[in-house]
Amino acid sequence: MSEQDPPNTGVDRSGVATSPRPAAAVHTHYPQPLLPRNARNWMMVWYRNFMVWKKLAIPSMIGNLADPMIYLFGLGLGLGLLVGQVNGVSYIAFLAAGTTASSVMMSASFEAMYSGFSRMHVQRTWEAIMHTPLTLGDIVLGEIVWSASKSVLSGVAIMIVAGALGYASFPSMLIALPVIVLTGLAFASTAMVITALAPSYDFFMFYQTLALTPMLLLSGVFFPIAQLPAIARHVTQVLPLFHAVELIRPAMLGRPFDGAALHVLVLTAYAVVPFFLCAWLFRRRMMK
Repeated sequence: MSEQDPPNTGVDRSGVATSPRPAAAVHTHYPQPLLPRNARNWMMVWYRNFMVWKKLAIPSMIGNLADPMIYLFGLGLGLGLLVGQVNGVSYIAFLAAGTTASSVMMSASFEAMYSGFSRMHVQRTWEAIMHTPLTLGDIVLGEIVWSASKSVLSGVAIMIVAGALGYASFPSMLIALPVIVLTGLAFASTAMVITALAPSYDFFMFYQTLALTPMLLLSGVFFPIAQLPAIARHVTQVLPLFHAVELIRPAMLGRPFDGAALHVLVLTAYAVVPFFLCAWLFRRRMMK
């Protein structure tokens, strides 16, 4: 044993007994599992976010509902007088279904981006959680489901208002409930990929301007996509909001579905595939 590395036996070089010294801490960097550890751990992440949110639940819900309600009544009542009917229904009834879908998109995306980034990067809540038996996969899944849960509240609230005013058909609009849940999961999962790549809050403006706003304008929320050029229609059909609108609008108007299986499949793909991508990106980021 060299002089620079005396033994950790409780005896110094002069032979005098000393108290044992603790071994040096070992910092091990290991890859976090991409998948949840089990079927319930992610619920703890969801519950933690819920307990924080409920303290400011009313202001949060008002903020989420204000924007879509302005679109619904401002455009619906204003343009409705000029447009009249669209596809055989009043313009405000046509717009109500699109607004329901778009509110789910916005609420899920903003929660996954801004609030998720705060917990991951600013508050470092994720690092604290990873010192528990929960894995990174549990955290990511819990965050996605939580963001989707908040978006469901927004979508359902608008749907209830539309139904109460006679702009949605009951009970057929209940079919839209599982679609709203799936839509929230799809947009929350997709937005988490952006959160995994974001160096700061400013980065989210690119996604909002280049992805969310075009989807809002091109996916049939405000007017039928038949009014678009052929190329734009083909592009629109790969966007998740288009498929959400195509499922929610018939349900709220009490009309038959057209290609429902394809729409559900596309939304499911947007919910599942980005989950694995963002989990991999988060693992790279958290292990640096």
